[in-house]
Amino acid sequence: MPSFAPLKNDTFLRALMRQPTDYTPVWLMRQAGRYLPEYRATRARAGSFLALAKNPEMATEVTLQPLDRYPLDAAILFSDILTIPDAMGLGLSFAEGEGPRFAHPLRDEKAVMALQQPDLSSLQYVFDAVTQIRVALQGRVPLIGFSGSPWTLACYMVEGGGSDDFRTVKAMLYNRPDLMHRILSINAASVAAYLNAQVDAGAQALMIFDTWGGALADGVYQRFSLDYMKEVIRLTKREHNGQRIPLIVFTKGGGLWLDQIADSGADAVGLDWTVNLAAARAKVGDRVALQGNLDPVVLFAGADQIRQEVRGVLESFGRPGPGSGHVFNLGHGISQFTPPEAVTELVQAVHAISRELRK
Repeated sequence: MPSFAPLKNDTFLRALMRQPTDYTPVWLMRQAGRYLPEYRATRARAGSFLALAKNPEMATEVTLQPLDRYPLDAAILFSDILTIPDAMGLGLSFAEGEGPRFAHPLRDEKAVMALQQPDLSSLQYVFDAVTQIRVALQGRVPLIGFSGSPWTLACYMVEGGGSDDFRTVKAMLYNRPDLMHRILSINAASVAAYLNAQVDAGAQALMIFDTWGGALADGVYQRFSLDYMKEVIRLTKREHNGQRIPLIVFTKGGGLWLDQIADSGADAVGLDWTVNLAAARAKVGDRVALQGNLDPVVLFAGADQIRQEVRGVLESFGRPGPGSGHVFNLGHGISQFTPPEAVTELVQAVHAISRELRK
């Protein structure tokens, strides 16, 4: 393992650990991606999304691209949440304009019973990318490693791709909960091992993306998504070489369950744009830091509106105090159609206004 440069900007990590910061740190979900012309150029060179994601040198290049453009406070590994089911042999492919597809979805008992945890060596390209990115960052900002949640991965594994209504995976959940629990149990063990390997490779913070948790009914969410994220959190390394590794959980559409998510064992909870930050802060108290939660579509407004909405989010959270922490982010991933200059306005506004509000 190469030696890594000392961290120059730990504001993001301090906010996650609810320690004082001079300003509110900011990063964006999908910050390395299609809205940047330099990303599109690298992807064209790679030939396909999967070829890009599986090439550590190119993954490093696109991870650093937004940091070369904007003074963001964290980098996030460029990868995909579907690396684990791909390594399980489900046959992942991406058709242009159609999103992910699995050639061998889990549609019956035989397929579910044959499912096994992947050999982590088949995901070595991810861990190599983590190490290369960490070296290339030279301590500029911390690096976030991530995974999809057990439930969100299961949605793709059973549906065979994206879905509008999740009827195939939810029908299995209701008809054969035993099969769904088997998938989720294997996914949870796989996700924890995957995240731990990212920590060993150099990740300094972790995030679990529960993109489709909000598709579940109350009561069902707890049993089939939250309980398995808790299992991942229980199995995940939270310290490495004497450094704390904070962990963020994000359930899109999960505002209803904020109180329960805050008790999951995570250090921070990501919020989508439907949640009132002031109310969320009052509810979680000093249990967790909060991350979010600007509506991504604000970035299609003018510069004045962007600054105004940023101020609204920061004022809603309020001045961080003892035991609280706020990481500014969007309420979901940045749109591929976002003008890059809008992100300049956003990042500058977060840093300037959050400093002003701390005076």
